[in-house]
Amino acid sequence: MLQQGIYYPKELSWLSFNERVLQEAADKKNPIVERIRFLGIFSSNMDEFYRVRVAEVKRQIYLCMDKGDEDGAELTMALMEQIQHKVVSMTDDFDRIYKDVVARLARYNVFLITKDQLDDYQRDWLRDYFKNKILRHIAPILLDSKVDLLSRLNDSATYLYVAIYRNERISKFATIEIPTTAMSRFVVIPPQKSRKKKHIILLDDIIRQFIEDIFRGFVKFDHIEAYSFKMTRDSEYSINDEIDESYVEKMSESMKQRLIAEPVRVIHDVEMPEEMLKNLKRRLKITSLDTLIAGGAYRNFKDFIGFPNVGRDYLENTPLPAINSSQFASFDTVFDAIGHSDILLYYPYHRFLHFTEFVRQAAFDPSVKHIRMNIYRVADKSRIINSLIDAVDNGKTVTVVVELRARFDEEANIEWSKKMTDAGIRVVLGSPSFKIHSKLCVVSREENGELINYAHFGTGNFNEKTAKIYTDFSLFTRNQELAQEAISVFELIQLPYRRPKFQHLQVSPLNARTKIQLLMRQEIQNYNEGLPAMITLKVNNLVDKELIDDLYRVSQAGVKVRAIVRGMCSLVPAIKGLSENISIISIVDRFLEHPRVMIFESAGQKKVFISSADWMTRNMDNRIEVGCPVFDEVLKQRIIDIMELQFRDTLKARVIDKDQINRYVKRGNRKKLRSQEEIYAYLKRLE
Repeated sequence: MLQQGIYYPKELSWLSFNERVLQEAADKKNPIVERIRFLGIFSSNMDEFYRVRVAEVKRQIYLCMDKGDEDGAELTMALMEQIQHKVVSMTDDFDRIYKDVVARLARYNVFLITKDQLDDYQRDWLRDYFKNKILRHIAPILLDSKVDLLSRLNDSATYLYVAIYRNERISKFATIEIPTTAMSRFVVIPPQKSRKKKHIILLDDIIRQFIEDIFRGFVKFDHIEAYSFKMTRDSEYSINDEIDESYVEKMSESMKQRLIAEPVRVIHDVEMPEEMLKNLKRRLKITSLDTLIAGGAYRNFKDFIGFPNVGRDYLENTPLPAINSSQFASFDTVFDAIGHSDILLYYPYHRFLHFTEFVRQAAFDPSVKHIRMNIYRVADKSRIINSLIDAVDNGKTVTVVVELRARFDEEANIEWSKKMTDAGIRVVLGSPSFKIHSKLCVVSREENGELINYAHFGTGNFNEKTAKIYTDFSLFTRNQELAQEAISVFELIQLPYRRPKFQHLQVSPLNARTKIQLLMRQEIQNYNEGLPAMITLKVNNLVDKELIDDLYRVSQAGVKVRAIVRGMCSLVPAIKGLSENISIISIVDRFLEHPRVMIFESAGQKKVFISSADWMTRNMDNRIEVGCPVFDEVLKQRIIDIMELQFRDTLKARVIDKDQINRYVKRGNRKKLRSQEEIYAYLKRLE
């Protein structure tokens, strides 16, 4: 199904991506606990999809209506209907897979049970657990005409909608938040007899089992019923233009808008009685443009990302111990190592400790004078920021650019900016005009009376937590031209009215698009002259129509294009006369594929770039992004080798075609190859 014939709708393409995640949950070759965790990833992804993508479609419908654009409104509403139809289908698949996973888990003597499956011993044990551990965190909201339920709900939480019955009719409604921020959602019941059998029950079921104890003595009732539901809000917010407010204050105020934003999705237990559902819809002001989904008893599966393995080790993936870089290990200091040669790391295969050590050593090295870094998302307990504070204590100048508008990390970044400012760090609060999404760090060091810059260019955030599950490249270099251009990026952020020239770096929004287009045109010229020509890409999302049109022209000229696209892909491959020379795959496996890579054949002299930017309009035109060339021939070949392993994947690679139905790459007579495992083995051999 194509929009305007040659562009696949990005929202439907995103759903196809999440369907690939669901395929991993369904894959019986994956360890059973990992399958459950993929259900959690799927659920978390769907939350963000509704907060961002569906909310945007809903706003577009209202905008078209306000402008009197009936055709535009009709097209957008048709897209919304397609989204809702696809989501209902995926929800059915999700519930089916969940039931299968629970049944298979029992084969390994791990039982995920409900309140209706409790025996007397378990019920007695849970009664004490409820009174002593859970009840203190329960604060019901009794609903009446004065209570605005919509403003009380947190869209990251799961709730029970409660009906209190008196004289055979509902006398009151209430809501109860499942207290997952205070305790684990999964409770392991100690065994009474056989220690082989492990029983896990969700907080939701424990609360439902003892729900009458919550209300007894406060309201009169004959019996009480409770069913789960979850609401997802529009994540968009606006920043006011009051001149006398600081940027932090504006962001803090804008964040409050998200707390009261309209719902775009409500999912509920399919067993919820019609009377309760009607009341819930009325209180949440559900409209025809909002998605109402009935599903199983448990809503908000994102907690299942942390599902505990209480059984044997083989019920989850065998750990792949992070590799220690011999290039760093062979020298006394990180600066000696980088000075000897450029170093390329690939997380999570390599230890992220190498980057934190880069910052830690810079923090106390007497020769270091200035540390510059930009922060988009960091870990909750960031060793990096602690090192930056240590650097200030050691008398160094530290400049940190903090992007306050990193979606869903805004509040955390506001707090980090305050903490760093209090510590004496020079904090630059991004730019109201452009999000700062680059992954830069520059350490300036005095050597033999000269200031030498050491630069880091990356594809992922400086986040110790996500570096264990996201694949990302990290390039460390002492190349002074690249490092000086990185410093110019920091100057651009602080003084946006200046326009520095960048010879090597692709910097959005200044030159990234034009540099990429120039490289594509050069491949066409090389092909026409009979020289080697090909383009190889890896991005998270490929939806910018201008760049897609450029790729179509490359294909029409006869140049082969290969791409790995993890998420949204609006380009439609294999259309005769348009994109027949373009092939695209997507890989979903144990690690989240996150790097952005560009390889241009360049008449046999390959040009390789790593970048922070996806091929989306926002990344090219509305953000500060940085793409960096890799000059070291050994490191260039390493990236090429890694990409080739991914294109040879016969187990986790799916074909992106005109229908995006996620068929697996055909293995034929090739051997089985799981690229993430092969990449780990390849990198391990190099050390």
